[in-house]
Amino acid sequence: MNKTISSGRAILASQYFLYFGVMGVFLPYFNLYCYKLGFTGFQIGVISASRSVVMVVSPLLLSALADRFNARKSIYLSCHFISAAIWCIYLVTSDFWPMLAVTVCYTIFYSPIISFLEAFTIDILGSMKKSYGNVRVWGTIAFIVTVFLLGKVLDIYPIRIILFLILAGSVIQAAFAVKIPDIKSKNSKPFLIEAKVLFKKKRVIFFLSSAFLMLVSHGAYYGFFSIHLENLGYDRTFTGIAWAVASIAEILVMINSDRIFKRFSTETVITVAFVTAVARWLTLSLVQSPALILISQTTHALTYGAFHISSILYIDSMTSDETKTLGQSLNNAVTYGLGLMVGFFLSGWIYEHAGSFALFAFSSLIALSGGIFFRIFRAAD
Repeated sequence: MNKTISSGRAILASQYFLYFGVMGVFLPYFNLYCYKLGFTGFQIGVISASRSVVMVVSPLLLSALADRFNARKSIYLSCHFISAAIWCIYLVTSDFWPMLAVTVCYTIFYSPIISFLEAFTIDILGSMKKSYGNVRVWGTIAFIVTVFLLGKVLDIYPIRIILFLILAGSVIQAAFAVKIPDIKSKNSKPFLIEAKVLFKKKRVIFFLSSAFLMLVSHGAYYGFFSIHLENLGYDRTFTGIAWAVASIAEILVMINSDRIFKRFSTETVITVAFVTAVARWLTLSLVQSPALILISQTTHALTYGAFHISSILYIDSMTSDETKTLGQSLNNAVTYGLGLMVGFFLSGWIYEHAGSFALFAFSSLIALSGGIFFRIFRAAD
């Protein structure tokens, strides 16, 4: 490994660590903070929905600008510093409408960061891109550590402290981002032509459609798994252990990503991930045994960890040098943006009308349809 790649990996690892460290504060506790401010469930839902919509649109627009003008690093840094500055406004407001406006503005600039980071990582790793998981794993580690420690912190300090913690993490990440290597594409082909080719490429369309279905199926897990366990009579300790098992499994597959993708093709791994997802959700729809539930959690290594890495590599293989950032943004927008948003809404409706067992059974069917779709159309072009 040459010195440039080695130093680049260290900077990338720090970016993932800080990004997901901030997410470890934001995701579990920001809505709770809004609740403590006295917001109604509807108001909290509006804030969350606005964030989801912006997360689909903004990364696509800013990544297109980055690729069009070959200005990925400058836009990446701008997103960091502008979003950190906007976050400061949360410190001086607690009313619904200002909070909604700040959330929209903040998400415009913060949501593209992860797509840019994925594109940077693939470019900097170069011929070693199959070891992507070894770098990305620092994000998972940060998320686990943050969630664990923050629970103890919030037993001592008021929940408002999350505003200062997120601001501190964002500023530090912005400072480290300055060091990220700026790899510019040769732009040998016009961006607009390449972008049109990307959006019209059948393999891209069909893969994103199947990946969308995979993340829709995960909506039940992220939205209702803890509720499902509570309804089964398990305590919070078991619920925490179950989530921890999934995270540890995810870490293990990321650490070994280089070995996995040297031995198996991305298409094979994606297929296995779909098959595993069908089995995982079906298991949760049928069993109540703690041992079987924990065993099913180990499959998170494939349904999330391996699938995520495969998606990054697969999209990269289908994009030209002129559209690398746009390709990763498109993947994130369709899956973690639109897919999870639809998954949350659909899961909420099914849960209300049929309960959690039926919800996971339905999720297995969604994953099955995604896997069949991928296998049929994987060689469309």
